[in-house]
Amino acid sequence: MFEGLVVIELASVLAGPAVGQFFTELGATVIKVENHRNGGDVTRSWRLSGENGAISAYFSSVNWGKKSIGIDLSTHEGREIVYELVKKADIVLASYRAGSAEKLGMDYKTLSTLNPSLLYGSITGYGKGDPRVGYDALIQAESGFMHINGEKGADPLKLPVALIDILAAHHLKEALLLAYIQRERSGSGGEVTVSLWDAALSSLANQGANFLVAGHEPAASGSLHPNIAPYGEVLVTEDGERILLAVGTDSQFQHLLGILGLGRLLEDERFRTNSGRVSNRTELGEALRNVSLGVTADVLLNECNRLHIPAGRIRKISEAMEMLPEHMSLKNNGFSGIRTFFDGNPVSLSPPPLLGANSKDILNGFLPAGGFDFESLRARNVIY
Repeated sequence: MFEGLVVIELASVLAGPAVGQFFTELGATVIKVENHRNGGDVTRSWRLSGENGAISAYFSSVNWGKKSIGIDLSTHEGREIVYELVKKADIVLASYRAGSAEKLGMDYKTLSTLNPSLLYGSITGYGKGDPRVGYDALIQAESGFMHINGEKGADPLKLPVALIDILAAHHLKEALLLAYIQRERSGSGGEVTVSLWDAALSSLANQGANFLVAGHEPAASGSLHPNIAPYGEVLVTEDGERILLAVGTDSQFQHLLGILGLGRLLEDERFRTNSGRVSNRTELGEALRNVSLGVTADVLLNECNRLHIPAGRIRKISEAMEMLPEHMSLKNNGFSGIRTFFDGNPVSLSPPPLLGANSKDILNGFLPAGGFDFESLRARNVIY
């Protein structure tokens, strides 16, 4: 879909690189520019205890199919190399601290003079110009996500995935795709910015609306849903499996009671409507859990699936990954569910690159012939 599109990635960690991964999966050439003097993208060093591979698992999560060039952007020659790349690029991805892009000459104002049709997408912590460092965990804490995550009465919990980074990445993808459509119509480039803070607040969704509209202060309630019941309740079956319910309609609830032999509850005024079930969910949950111990997981789930009742096993990550189609497995040299959706053909991505793995090829393939001497630049640590 995006064959021929060139993306320059001046971003690190998760949010910005996730956007680069998106374009890679859709056929674009993504050139990851890394500062080799400090080891490149910091996630290259974010290893699990005992992890010994050449590429860290964390870095691998969003850097498949890219080309890496190691450059010292503090040097004039290093910046000139990036400027030449920008002249041929369609999109630049950036995630600098406030003022750093301008200091390095990698800001939109500077780069757009070299390429007026350039689309420049940047991710910040708290908004353009705000000097605060915005890491995912901080935003989870300050935006309310930690306060509503965890069990009732327990300490606040950070989500075990950098969800705010991922949400911001999705927001930037959407903004860049809209900017791309606009460029196709007008021929003009532009700058789009997303902050982790804005992404977090806008993603509070119904929890935010519960406060803004109803004056309700959301609080931690485990997996339970504040507006729906039984939604988030966990049942333990006869064979010890844990099943999560996501019942959203009266009809689904009625069918569930039929499966569990609890039809008598339909005569109870407390449970006839969703609002009643929300108000009396403790008693409802106890009734459901008592009878689930008499049925196996397979029987319960087969019946739920037959009657279109949302329910599923609580799985470990390893169990969930085993369910991926082969072409969508990272173990199969790349992950490309998006590409398959568009054209039906899985795309094979090259493995995440070592730092500077493609520096020489990029100089020879993307820049003016004879303009830069790779060996001389490498000897002077301008390039790696």
